[in-house]
Amino acid sequence: MTHSPHNKLTTSWGAPVGDNQNSMTAGSRGPTLIQDVHLLEKLAHFNRERVPERVVHAKGAGAHGYFEATNDLSSYTKASFLAKPGKRTPMFIRFSTVAGELGSADTVRDPRGFAVKFYTDEGNYDLVGNNTPVFFIRDAIKFPDFIHTQKRHPQTHLKNPNAVWDFWSLSPESLHQVTILMSDRGIPATLRHMHGFGSHTFKWVNAHGEAVWVKYHFKTNQGVRNLDVDVAAKLAGENPDYHTEDLFNAIAAGDFPSWTLYVQIMPLQDADTYRFDPFDVTKVWSQKDYPLIEVGQMVLNRNPDNYFAEVEQATFSPGSFVPGIEASPDKMLQGRLFAYSDAHRYRVGANHNSLPINRPQSEVNHYQRDGQMRADGNGGGSVYYEPNSYGGPAQSETAKPAAYEVSGKADSVDYDSHDHYTQAGDLYRLLSEEERARLVRNIVGAMLPVEKAEIKLRQIGHFYKADPEYGRRVAEGLGLSVPEN
Repeated sequence: MTHSPHNKLTTSWGAPVGDNQNSMTAGSRGPTLIQDVHLLEKLAHFNRERVPERVVHAKGAGAHGYFEATNDLSSYTKASFLAKPGKRTPMFIRFSTVAGELGSADTVRDPRGFAVKFYTDEGNYDLVGNNTPVFFIRDAIKFPDFIHTQKRHPQTHLKNPNAVWDFWSLSPESLHQVTILMSDRGIPATLRHMHGFGSHTFKWVNAHGEAVWVKYHFKTNQGVRNLDVDVAAKLAGENPDYHTEDLFNAIAAGDFPSWTLYVQIMPLQDADTYRFDPFDVTKVWSQKDYPLIEVGQMVLNRNPDNYFAEVEQATFSPGSFVPGIEASPDKMLQGRLFAYSDAHRYRVGANHNSLPINRPQSEVNHYQRDGQMRADGNGGGSVYYEPNSYGGPAQSETAKPAAYEVSGKADSVDYDSHDHYTQAGDLYRLLSEEERARLVRNIVGAMLPVEKAEIKLRQIGHFYKADPEYGRRVAEGLGLSVPEN
């Protein structure tokens, strides 16, 4: 069988391969010769084909698409991709579960990651959120401990409901997110049929230096659909890649999923008087107080050509900002600004942003040099320090973040608000009777394996404070009474 020159098999250094079916041996029986460098290269590369999986959000699916602005929001932000209606920006999205490993099932009860990379003409902007508007904790210092509870017991290597509910019961700020997770929304029908949220509060700044606080909402145009728990469990065994398959097949068939992006906008001064701390990621802003404003449409219209190169090597950081979009003092966000990029430096390498899937489509000029996997020209012979007298790239004063006032003692302190119950109770009361029954059933099923009655009773107390009916129904399901205090 002959091959055209374009299909000639080569080594990784470009030399043609003479035999890819038989290793080089001393005679027909061998032993194998160490001089068979093609064999050594194949085996050595194979041993290194897997980069470390993500500590969280290991299992994911991704797609390419575009974002099209549909509203003029230049009075709020100078971000170029939001500058005018009709402007299209290429983007890539990665959906994921949170707690499971790379080979885990798609249809488990878990939040879903919703990470969007916008390839803007002023650099990449990453919006790294979830399919929920809130989170379990509000300070990054608790994140490693929280994720440990979602992982496996160090002795049994099994999931540990004792740790899960012990942590949640000792962290009442988690109640809002726990209620969402245990509701119907805890298992989306597909990745196409769920909303996405930036979750955190961010800052938008316009061309005049005027700033506002902002929250992002991606509303699915396919409608929200969720999976029955029994169907989800069946799919987890029969087709653990159900969501991944559904997304790929829909796009391949030309059924392009889309989301409408909205924002809530809060004037800076309202942060001092709003009834909930607007930087507390365990809370939402009422849409009656800050209505949704349409921003644009996100459409997914192209599948990855290679999963590893595009989905597995895609790196996102909430610290990847562009002019006009900045951080807020949200404590959870502040920790993520460091942790995400640091995870990528460990997992993929110091030059992860030079990989094709992560590389900005705008010009890149900096003084970072060397490091593993440097795949570009490494700056050539250009000037490699700053300041310099050789015309190297220099700072742009207009790109400086907008200042905002901070004050207070340097201390380890909690948020001022300890009302962890109002919004969780409001959510419970919004549910229909059928939805409440399923919520309680899901919670009871998840808490039954917990060994310590103390943990169950402590958690029931939180449910009761959110809504007395909520607490009583969970207690009845567990065969317990609501604690007196």
